[in-house]
Amino acid sequence: MNQLKYLTGYQAETIEQVQKIIDDGRLGEIILSRHPTRHGIRTDKQLYEYTMDLKSQFLGKSQPLSRVTYDSKIKVIQHALGQHHYITKAHGNKTKTVNEIKISSVFKDAPEAFLKMITVHELSHFREKEHNKSFYQLCRHMEPQYHQYEFDLRLYLTYLDIQGELYK
Repeated sequence: MNQLKYLTGYQAETIEQVQKIIDDGRLGEIILSRHPTRHGIRTDKQLYEYTMDLKSQFLGKSQPLSRVTYDSKIKVIQHALGQHHYITKAHGNKTKTVNEIKISSVFKDAPEAFLKMITVHELSHFREKEHNKSFYQLCRHMEPQYHQYEFDLRLYLTYLDIQGELYK
């Protein structure tokens, strides 16, 4: 069951169903049937534009976003898919606030739904710092299928651990 580390917290019945799918060798087939292609957002500039589009569509005049990048140092194994950094720097009498979003580079080759789920998650931290009810309501407002995409993403990460690359 260690291969199902991304599904920790799900009901035992769900985990058993996923284990049977893995045992039958159908996990990749199921993921591909739901998410047949990967997105085309390859550069940090494209990722920034993608994120800004979502931000302007759903968050309006919230805090400015300084930078969005793919980061190869984020370890998915440590349950981090992305990170939001809010940094205040003092320059003499002035302070400068920097908002950054970093998304694990694992998701350069993932379906767009997974990238959107992670981006929505990190953008939601602009309004809600904690993972509370309001936070997840905002996530679902920006992406109604947020929870389904999160589950599918966990299946995808499980597949990567077991089989390796899915999209070639």
